[in-house]
Amino acid sequence: MKIPALFLLIGLGLGLGHAAAQAQALPGESLYHLQASLVDQHGRPLQWAQLRGRPKLVSMFYAQCRMTCPLIIESAKNVQSQLPPAERARLDVVMVTLDPARDTAAVLDETARRHRAPADWRFLRPGPDDVRAIASVLGVKYRPREDGSINHTSVLVLLDADGVVRARTEVAGIAAEPAFVAEVKALLANPQ
Repeated sequence: MKIPALFLLIGLGLGLGHAAAQAQALPGESLYHLQASLVDQHGRPLQWAQLRGRPKLVSMFYAQCRMTCPLIIESAKNVQSQLPPAERARLDVVMVTLDPARDTAAVLDETARRHRAPADWRFLRPGPDDVRAIASVLGVKYRPREDGSINHTSVLVLLDADGVVRARTEVAGIAAEPAFVAEVKALLANPQ
């Protein structure tokens, strides 16, 4: 009886060691080193580091925006539309709100439906203390205004599977920059 229990404990220890080794294997420049809590548009909680594993197109927005943020969403859709189906299936899209006080899970879900975002897109709400940290690692500058609007950098950021920034583009309209789309295709052709 004692020997199988010993093997079980050793096995569990090796499994935990493997998980720890994977966490340590993150490249130094990975954005997934950041400790941040989020909730998706379906009300499911997750940690920022749980996004690791697949290439991602990431941006920040807020639901009440009627000018720039819809362009960000449409630009991300435009990037996806330029990919063959197999590549499109390997690219995740994540939109993170700058306004967690107003952008509840229900509001994010309604925003996704209103913009006809693909079902596999994730609209995420960080904790109030995590917004600035996520914005910082993504290089998004923002400033809330008295009227409730938020001035912010409008960018799409391409992350590899380990959360390393591979490319970024300023969003000035619906059509994505061809050089950025080429970077996305290159990453998807050789994800690591």
